[in-house]
Amino acid sequence: MKRAFLLLLPAALLVCAGPGLTQTPGESPAAIGGLPPPGNVNAGDTPLDGGGSITVSWEAAEGASEYRIERAEEDGDFAAVEVVSADETSFADNGVADGVSYSYRVVSLDIGGVEAASQVVTGVRSAPQWFVGDLLGVALAVLAFAGVVVWYIQRARRGEHLFIRRIAGLEAVDEAVGRATEMGRAVLYIPGTGRISEMGSVASLNLLGEIAKKTAEFGTEINVPNKDPVIFTVAREVVKGAYTAAGRPDAYDPNSVYFVAENALAYAAAVNGIMVREKPATNFLMGPFHAESLILAETGASTGAIQIAGTDQVSQLPFFIVACDYTLMGEELYAASAYLAREPLMLGALKGEDMGKLVFGLILVVGTILSLIFGIDAGIILSTSGY
Repeated sequence: MKRAFLLLLPAALLVCAGPGLTQTPGESPAAIGGLPPPGNVNAGDTPLDGGGSITVSWEAAEGASEYRIERAEEDGDFAAVEVVSADETSFADNGVADGVSYSYRVVSLDIGGVEAASQVVTGVRSAPQWFVGDLLGVALAVLAFAGVVVWYIQRARRGEHLFIRRIAGLEAVDEAVGRATEMGRAVLYIPGTGRISEMGSVASLNLLGEIAKKTAEFGTEINVPNKDPVIFTVAREVVKGAYTAAGRPDAYDPNSVYFVAENALAYAAAVNGIMVREKPATNFLMGPFHAESLILAETGASTGAIQIAGTDQVSQLPFFIVACDYTLMGEELYAASAYLAREPLMLGALKGEDMGKLVFGLILVVGTILSLIFGIDAGIILSTSGY
């Protein structure tokens, strides 16, 4: 009798305890209620990205209405990162730091508030990749653009004629320098009031080299006052090289390129004094200009000089247009050196840029038509291509 009682005791205790004691080791309490945790949870560095992202994936759990992704740093507590719908089986966590070890788990949720947590994935780190897949479209566009530029350069080197739109201000350069030669006066070249880091300053220095070649060929004096010390140093070498290239190194005057002042107003006042006292026959105002543009242009116009101006500062263009004989607008300043030099490398780059602008212009037109007429969101198409 005693032996039988001992044998029946575990079964009696099991019945009295109910289903809560049927939990197996390692099983979550929520799984007991019928909601399983997500299966086959994996976490790893997001491929082909710039870093700062970990992708978590899992298998769907039957009966789950949502999934909660939880993250913990090393030796830290889990915290919710995001809650996604039951249709999702992956999530990209873009709020991580590169090189830090993280742990992840995914929790199944149902409409009754029952939860079931998956196994924990540990030791996951993010790192930037050498190639970012989202920028594939940009990479292809750059390669295509480079190919077009090289193709045009090769055509120019073979002596083919590459059409460039006529720019009146550059067509008048020979006339302007020739007038200064006939009058026995100097050519004043103002390379802007910006810094050497500005694209307009670089373009102005390139143009200075071409104009200095013409003054060397015509035997005309050139004056180049500078506001920036770095531009002054570069401009001196540019003019010296231009005279050498023209075969007149002996005609180069080191004092023709000089530094005036870094203060914009002081520089403008000094250059105005040069215009009034020396009355140069031709003034070139090329490069980035600011509030002093009108002062310089008006003073030059009052002396009767031919003035050819160009700037990439849109706000200053109106002053040059009304006070100068010719004005290069915006990117015409960048094309000026290629226009005058007709050097194959410059011409190829210029034509390649024009083709790139044509292609992007067509993309804008086609995208506008797709959006307005057919109701297609062209922005989605561009974004999937890396733009």
